[in-house]
Amino acid sequence: MPDLNFRNEGATRIDSLFEGRLVCRQPLEGYRFSVDSILLAHFSPVQDGDSVLDMGCGCGIIGLIMLFRWQTLCQRLAGLELQPELAELARQNGQLNGFDEKYTVVEGDLRTIKNFFQAESFSRVVINPPYYIKGTGRESAGRQSLIARHQVCASTDQIMAAASRVVKNRGVVSVVFPADGLIDLAGCMVAAHLRPKRIQMVYSYPEQTGAAALVLVEAVKNGGTGTKILPPFYVYQKKNGNYSFAMQRLYDVHWEPQGG
Repeated sequence: MPDLNFRNEGATRIDSLFEGRLVCRQPLEGYRFSVDSILLAHFSPVQDGDSVLDMGCGCGIIGLIMLFRWQTLCQRLAGLELQPELAELARQNGQLNGFDEKYTVVEGDLRTIKNFFQAESFSRVVINPPYYIKGTGRESAGRQSLIARHQVCASTDQIMAAASRVVKNRGVVSVVFPADGLIDLAGCMVAAHLRPKRIQMVYSYPEQTGAAALVLVEAVKNGGTGTKILPPFYVYQKKNGNYSFAMQRLYDVHWEPQGG
């Protein structure tokens, strides 16, 4: 099982991953990262010389994992976060892990992303967006979680338009999203000139009779036709069981992508 050490730090907690080699301070109450962030961070590996934007970075966990895995390949990694307290946590987390030289966090609204970043200034954008349309899904109790999980500040089409603006031509945009929203997400991507090229459905376990929970999508700006549907990803070995081999690998200190 993953190494998630816990201790109270006032209003925050510190979790550690990869045998304690990566630490992440996050709110004790409020929005905290989950398995979707772990999946997305590994879905679209950094290539040599990439400049990466984690759009809506929260406490910074996706960018932190990507830098832990590929710091020598990544030219720079920036986070954009609307909520001031989360943006500050992301900055602290970059410092805690010694990523100061390559990691910066900007506090701002993605709907006005042109005020923060030049057009086509990143080769790769990763997004774990608010999943639920305002008024749907289970309402989060706190303001921080409400903004992070529900589209109260930006819609999917606005998010994809912002990503398309800052990613280079033929650059990559990777998203984790509820599986039942795939068609809507793909439509917003195509409208923003982002062509889905790799799609992977995420299920809880192999014998699951219900629908997939999440979907991972990698799109290319102005990409050509053709989409690769990857084999299903299972989080657990069985119902109420341990993590699958594929999921457990994502928590290993040394990890390399296999196929896909």
